[in-house]
Amino acid sequence: MTKTVAARLARRGVLVLMLTLPTTAFAALGGDAASVDADRVRIQGALMRIVRNDSYALHEIRSASGTTIREYVSTSGTVFAVVWQGPWLPDLRQVLGAHFDQYETAMRSARRERKGRGSVVIDGPDLVVQMTGHLRSFFGRAYVPALMPQGVQVESIR
Repeated sequence: MTKTVAARLARRGVLVLMLTLPTTAFAALGGDAASVDADRVRIQGALMRIVRNDSYALHEIRSASGTTIREYVSTSGTVFAVVWQGPWLPDLRQVLGAHFDQYETAMRSARRERKGRGSVVIDGPDLVVQMTGHLRSFFGRAYVPALMPQGVQVESIR
């Protein structure tokens, strides 16, 4: 086996391991506002700020591992988007909640079509997930288009 092939396999192994290891839990996409504070306590995180406007409230939490999670909660009390940034990926099963199976199916399909590394983009009518990063530097966002409050632009979810 050449060094290049071995290096690629090692990088993929690390990524697979990081995606499957359990990490801290956060409010699930589509969950209610009450879960946000419970998740902060569960991850031993610190609430950094809450920003409110006419359409939603943004809850920003910093986990003990250094990952920042931004949860967007509509005025009706539903988490319609989640954004993460930091050295570790969150537990995507927890973050995506009931949408995780849809994400997993889309990822299996994307892996067959994808060549090499790069960003992950799932752009479905019921779920949008965008992720990028490398070891110790990850960014991602997930949202449910049907849950987004009227007038909220996707660009504001960051």
